[in-house]
Amino acid sequence: MASRLDDNDDLVETHEINVTPFIDVILVLLIIFMVAAPLATVDVPVDLPVSTATRTPRPATPLFLTLKEDRSVIVGERAVSRADLGAALDAATSRDREQRVFVRAARTVDYGQLTDLMNDLRKAGYLKIALVGLEGDAK
Repeated sequence: MASRLDDNDDLVETHEINVTPFIDVILVLLIIFMVAAPLATVDVPVDLPVSTATRTPRPATPLFLTLKEDRSVIVGERAVSRADLGAALDAATSRDREQRVFVRAARTVDYGQLTDLMNDLRKAGYLKIALVGLEGDAK
């Protein structure tokens, strides 16, 4: 296929940049950020809902770590002290720190106590943590 180029200059080049679409986009982004910024900084008390996430497959031998109301810790089915938590986890996992630890806590356990337990897990080298909860419908 061939084409022929004539010396005919019917099309004239314009050397001006049309900035109107650029200004429109900038104004839309400005409005979005003006609306979204206050929403990101507001501190609102929240009553957390029941999880409706799809169930993930359970490993063949899961390692459960239970935090009871009295702050006692149970690894598997054996009660351990907080000081011996790392050694008990190493014994239960054969020092496999890549194994996921399933953390269960009573409903009445304070959020700070659960955070302290997760910090103890991190200090022991266990970073893969899964929180166990009840399945339910959203209210």
